[in-house]
Amino acid sequence: MTDRKRPNDWTAAFITPDWDEDVTESQPSPHLRREFDVPGEIASARLNITALGVYQAEINGQRVSEDVLRPGWTSYRHRLCYQTYDVTATVRSGANAIGVVVADGWARGNLGFRPRRNRYTDRLALLAQLEIALADGREVRVVSDGSWRAATGPILASDLYNGENYDARLEMPGWSSIGFDERNWAGVQLFNWPAALVAPMGPPVRRIEAVDPVKIGKSPSGKTILDFGQNLVGRLRMRVAGEGGMQITLRHAEILEDGELFTKALRFAEATDRYTLKGDGAEEWEPEFTFHGFRYAEVDGWPGEMNPGDLQAVVCHSDMRRTGWFRCSNDDINRLHENIVWSLRGNFLDIPTDCPQRSEHLGWTGDIQVFAPTACLLYDVSGVLRSWLADLASDQLPDGSVPAVIPDVVSEDMPAISSAAGWADAAVLVPWTLYRHYGDAGILEAQYRSMRAWVDHVRSLAGEKLVWDSSFQFGDWLDPAAPPDKPYNARADRHLVATAYFARSTEVLSRAAAALGHTDEAREYAELAARIKKAFHERYAADGLRSSGSQTEIVLALEFGLLTPDHKPPAVARLVELIEQEEYRLGTGFLGTPGICQVLSDHGREDVAYALLLQRECPSWLYPVTRGATTIWERWDAIQPDGSINPGEMLSFNHYAYGAVGAWLYGEVAGLQLVEPVT
Repeated sequence: MTDRKRPNDWTAAFITPDWDEDVTESQPSPHLRREFDVPGEIASARLNITALGVYQAEINGQRVSEDVLRPGWTSYRHRLCYQTYDVTATVRSGANAIGVVVADGWARGNLGFRPRRNRYTDRLALLAQLEIALADGREVRVVSDGSWRAATGPILASDLYNGENYDARLEMPGWSSIGFDERNWAGVQLFNWPAALVAPMGPPVRRIEAVDPVKIGKSPSGKTILDFGQNLVGRLRMRVAGEGGMQITLRHAEILEDGELFTKALRFAEATDRYTLKGDGAEEWEPEFTFHGFRYAEVDGWPGEMNPGDLQAVVCHSDMRRTGWFRCSNDDINRLHENIVWSLRGNFLDIPTDCPQRSEHLGWTGDIQVFAPTACLLYDVSGVLRSWLADLASDQLPDGSVPAVIPDVVSEDMPAISSAAGWADAAVLVPWTLYRHYGDAGILEAQYRSMRAWVDHVRSLAGEKLVWDSSFQFGDWLDPAAPPDKPYNARADRHLVATAYFARSTEVLSRAAAALGHTDEAREYAELAARIKKAFHERYAADGLRSSGSQTEIVLALEFGLLTPDHKPPAVARLVELIEQEEYRLGTGFLGTPGICQVLSDHGREDVAYALLLQRECPSWLYPVTRGATTIWERWDAIQPDGSINPGEMLSFNHYAYGAVGAWLYGEVAGLQLVEPVT
């Protein structure tokens, strides 16, 4: 439930504990509390709450929600979401208490593929406003202000990359209930945060299911290893009894190497949780303010024998409604589809992320740009993506350029990557994808200024020649022929790719303008798109790409309608020739892969499209399936044919980009065609 509040509705203030901290390292998570009286019978009660950091709230010893990692991640300097919870059944007449734990989360914890703390703030802060309507018509408000008290508790450290450290001996029974002794607690101070408070657009992150281990075994070094049979995102829940002071360590990884956890792919992320027992019988614990991407878990320090029911993996992601299912007679294709679904689930955790395991978990624009059409078929992702697009518009730079990661935590470190074709084009192509799937012109209306700003920015970069041959480009990222240490070194000409996307986004912007009734702008951008196509043809496709050595170059030219009618047949023939030269294996990276089967189908070569789909040799969609993959890999050859692990740095085993083939599976294999909402 969300109560959409106006700025003047807030009388609460942000508060932060009144103590000094060493903000260079993760600190114990503060607990904040206040007692209050309700002078009469209660008709209803609502708690409006948010935090800088992530929070969990309790009233009278009961959690107000089972949501996870609230308030989620937005562009905190521009937009901070608040939640509204109905707590009528929890608040009572007379004496009450409210308590909130706040942890580092995205606001203060390690963040970025070059991890750094305090990206947004070096202070954790809480904003809470409890509005109680009495049966006699009066209202009681309990707000965060200087009267609250603060202390630390059992969470000694909590970080999204590194994990959580919990000492159960430091628990404070009754801390969120009436009558708790808070005499030794510190005070709080008021804290200013100027960002707009907004109601959430998307669903909350929740615990979706629990997965039991399929195997408990020993590694060659004698470590206890749990295999959950599925690469997933979440954390472990354990039930244990042992001597007080014993510490259990839980380490996480996606794959094993020589029987041991393979942690190189985690980069700087420790992905390790630690629990210290209090020692008074059966104890149950699950980390509160972290998550991990893993299939395997190493357990150290377990007291006695471990039984199958002692540890479960708790799957966490945005609580979206499932909308699409696929099944066919080929079990490998069914597994591929399930891998796509699991990668979506793992990477739609409040925002659409690139990967959930290493020191990233970032909203890379290119990944969701290519995957959004598939995502819309599998789940109702409209809320998650609308919120993310609002952050994109907020973080878009004054000149119209778009950071490669949204929310933007990379431009400060790497400003050059804020104008990359296929990535920044998410500003135009993702809103259009949502409009096509959900038919809501409000999506286009909300993003229209951002869409125009991006296209106008590229127009300024391309200049009069209308060929975008300047600035940094990712290109056809992770082309299978690229060296492990040079993922950008693709066969496709990166400037051809950039100009193709310039044409595509301009044409889509024209269609969006028409859908919104902006007739003059629709005409302007349609004419611009036609001129870009002409410039593309003259620079890159005078021979219909018959001399091209890149599958991706031809796919984009055909997919985006950049070739003249007489040049299409020889281009298709050349594409088929290149595929045959590769023995029906893929030669495409992030930008060429999504459209290759659709292009072949659209031009009468379904036979070649199916040959690509059913290929089991690397690089192909089914090759990871033959290696036991349960999610989509970032690299076609993350595990190489000889069984060794790819030495490159880009080594996520849960990365949905190549799962973009899902849209073709639904559209051509299942025959579920998308009808355009506009002509």
